[in-house]
Amino acid sequence: MSPVAHPQLALQLPAWRSRLLLLLLLAWLAALALRALYLQGLDNDFLQQKGESRYSRVIELAATRGPIVDRNNEPLAISTPVESVAASPAHVEITPEQVRRLARLLGEDAGDLRKKLADARREFVYLKRQLPPDEAARVVALGIPGVFLQREHRRYYPAGEVTAHLIGLTDVDGRGREALELAFEQQLAGRAGSRRVIKDRLGTIVEDMESIRAPQNGRTLALSIDARIQYLAYRELKAAVAANRARAGSIVVLDVATGEVLAMASAPSFNPNNRGRFDPQRARNRAVTDLFEPGSTLKPFTAAAALEAGTVRPESVIQTAPGSLAIGNRVIHDVHPQGALTVAQVIQKSSNIGAAKIALELKPEAMWSLFHQAGFGAPPHSGFPGEVPGRLRAAASWRPIEQATMSYGHGISVSLLQLARAYLIFATDGELRPATLLRREVPAGATRVISARTAHAVRRMLEMAAQPGGTAPRAQVPGYRVAGKTGTSHKPEGRGYAADRFVASFVGFAPASAPRLVVAVMIDEPPAGRHTGGAVAAPVFSAVMAEALRALGVPPDAPLDNVMLSLPDAQEIREEV
Repeated sequence: MSPVAHPQLALQLPAWRSRLLLLLLLAWLAALALRALYLQGLDNDFLQQKGESRYSRVIELAATRGPIVDRNNEPLAISTPVESVAASPAHVEITPEQVRRLARLLGEDAGDLRKKLADARREFVYLKRQLPPDEAARVVALGIPGVFLQREHRRYYPAGEVTAHLIGLTDVDGRGREALELAFEQQLAGRAGSRRVIKDRLGTIVEDMESIRAPQNGRTLALSIDARIQYLAYRELKAAVAANRARAGSIVVLDVATGEVLAMASAPSFNPNNRGRFDPQRARNRAVTDLFEPGSTLKPFTAAAALEAGTVRPESVIQTAPGSLAIGNRVIHDVHPQGALTVAQVIQKSSNIGAAKIALELKPEAMWSLFHQAGFGAPPHSGFPGEVPGRLRAAASWRPIEQATMSYGHGISVSLLQLARAYLIFATDGELRPATLLRREVPAGATRVISARTAHAVRRMLEMAAQPGGTAPRAQVPGYRVAGKTGTSHKPEGRGYAADRFVASFVGFAPASAPRLVVAVMIDEPPAGRHTGGAVAAPVFSAVMAEALRALGVPPDAPLDNVMLSLPDAQEIREEV
C-alpha cells in the first residue's frame, strides 16, 4: 500500500497559510528592492564609503628638503629622488622561491623578510629604503603581488667630508640629525602633503582621485661659506694633522668686514653620504663645540687692556730677567729668557713674564671687562647647535697668580670660533661684529671694544710676531703683510696639566695694511718635540691665507719676495704655557 494512501498519514493544510507565506516572500523581496533602489539611486554615500574603505587610500606626499648652498650658490646639500621597496602584507602573494630571490636583491635575510610580510593586518611596511634605480627595477621585474615601490628623497652632499662637520647629515627619513641640517630643520624640511588614490588588490595605484593638501617644499639655506676656501682650508688642515701625527685639528676663516664664516673645518672628518659607517665621535665640529686653553694667543688682549687703561705704552720697557717670576708660592718661566723688553717685544717674543707683569698692573675688573667684551665666556651665537660659551671666571674670584697666568691664556677656555672672532677687534679699528654662518646681504652692526689707536698699536705688534725675531715667521705669505700670534699650551689633566700633551694654535689676519681675512688654526696633541704653534699651526695659516686671498682677488700689499725666514742655525723663538 502507498504511504500517501494511508488515511492516518494524510495532511490537510489550510489554503490561507500558503497564501500568507507567498505574501511574506513577496513583501520581503519588495523591501530588498526598495532598499537597493534607495542605496544605489537616492543615497549612495554609504556604499561609496564602504567601497572606498577597501580600495581608497590617503597617501602622504613628501616635501622635497630644501637645498643648502654656499655664498656663490654652489650646492652643499641636495635631495635626489630614490625608490624604496614597500609591501602591503594583507595583499602579498609570494612563493618561498620569490622570498629567497627578493631577499638576495635587497641584501636582506630571508627569515627577516618573511616576518615583515607575515602580519596580514598591516597595510604598509618598508622592505628596503632608498635603493638605486637599477636595483629597484630588478625588484619590480619579479612581479610579486603586493610588493611595490615608494618614491622618496635621499640627501646627497657633493663636498663629502670637506663640509661634513659644518653641514651635518639627515637620517633615513630625511630629518636633520647633525650640525646645520639639525639647526635649520624647520626651514629645510618643508611640510608634507597628501592625496587620495585608488589601489587595486596588488597595492598598485590605479586612479588618482584628489589632492587633499599640496606639499610645501623646504626653503633654500644660503650659507656664508665659500666652497673654494672651505676646500683648501680642509685640505691644508687634514695634511697638517697627518704630517704631525696629531690627534685632531680645526680651522676657521672669517671675513673681517662682515663677520661671515667663509670656512670652518675639522679633522679627522667623515663621509656624510655613507650613513652605515657614521661615527658620532668623528662628527663633532671641534671649532664650535670643543674648548681649549688659548695660551699665548691671549697675550694681545692683555696688552690691549693695558693700553686702554693707560698703564703702558707700546714702547714701555718690561724687565723679564732672569727668566722667572715668583708670585706667592708659584713661579712663572719664559722658555727663552730675554731681559728688558718693550711691550711690543713682549708680544713679538711671547714672554710669559712680560705679559704677567703687564697684567698685574691692571685692576682685575678692567682685564675681565676687555676679555668679556671680546666675546670670551659667552657663546658666539653663530646659529650652530651645541656651541659652547667657554670659561671666563668672574674677576672678583681672581688671585694674583690667576690674573698673571690668565694674561697668557692659562686658566681660561675658549672655542676656536670665539678666538677667531675676538681677533676682529685688531683687524678692524677696534670693533667686534657677530660671527655668522649665514650669508649676509648687509653687514651686521659692530660694537666698539677698544679704540682705533689701541687696535693699530696691537696690530703692529702682531705683525712683528710674524717676522724673523718673532714666534711665527712660518706664517708669512708671499706678497702680503701678515699679523698674528702663536699659542702653545699644555692640556689639562686631572687637577694639573699634562707634561707631554699640547694644543698648538695660531690666529692672524692679512693683509696687515687693510685686513680682509682672519684665519685661526688649532692642532690638538701634536707630538712632543714639534708641538709649538709657530712650527705646527702657523704653516697651515700661511698656506690657507695665501690661496684664499688670491681666490678673493685681494691685491698684494707687499713685494712677492717679502718672506724672510730665520737663518737655519738661528734659535727658534718658542712660547709655552
